[in-house]
Amino acid sequence: MIAINNLYLFFIASLLLNVTPGNDMIFVASRTISQGSKAGYLSALGIFVGCFVHILAAVFGLSVIIAQSALLFETIKYAGAAYLIYLGIKMMITKPNENIYITEISFQRKSKIFQQGVLTNALNPKVAIFFLSFLPQFVNASSPYVKMQFLLLGMWFAVQGTLVLLAVAFLLGRTTNFLKYNPAFWLCQERITGLVLVTLGVKLAIISRK
Repeated sequence: MIAINNLYLFFIASLLLNVTPGNDMIFVASRTISQGSKAGYLSALGIFVGCFVHILAAVFGLSVIIAQSALLFETIKYAGAAYLIYLGIKMMITKPNENIYITEISFQRKSKIFQQGVLTNALNPKVAIFFLSFLPQFVNASSPYVKMQFLLLGMWFAVQGTLVLLAVAFLLGRTTNFLKYNPAFWLCQERITGLVLVTLGVKLAIISRK
């Protein structure tokens, strides 16, 4: 169903991307700092639910594109590889503290926290663009199980990301000051992930040509 020679790249890239601070992680971190670990856990679970919007869009949208035009799908793969390289370069040249805003936010009810988590992810266009550019790189377009491939890859990414966010909420509940006042910790994550993304984008572009 999924080409094994590309699967290990997906595991590595998805892990590094999920541990890199983005809107979702910053939201969970801010909520944890404001209301404790339990609020962070609820935020993470809300984000997990919101992620299904992007997974389903990829499953049904991209599978239709594959069915209608193999050339268009290959074009999307090349554009996706270029986007990964762009993201990687952007992460590598980002100035310290430019994208890190972990601050205390106002108190909210548990139901509201979960709802905010869902909306934070579901309404984030950057997540949608990323899914549409990232997942096609690892799908065998000639397989009769294309939809299942997209679903499994998307689910893996979402579950793995949620586990990372839950870990962030757990750690922040106990080491708040270290993570909050050490931007170098977050910046290091971005630099490493940026390098991997550039390498990954180039490698996937080469694989697509073959």
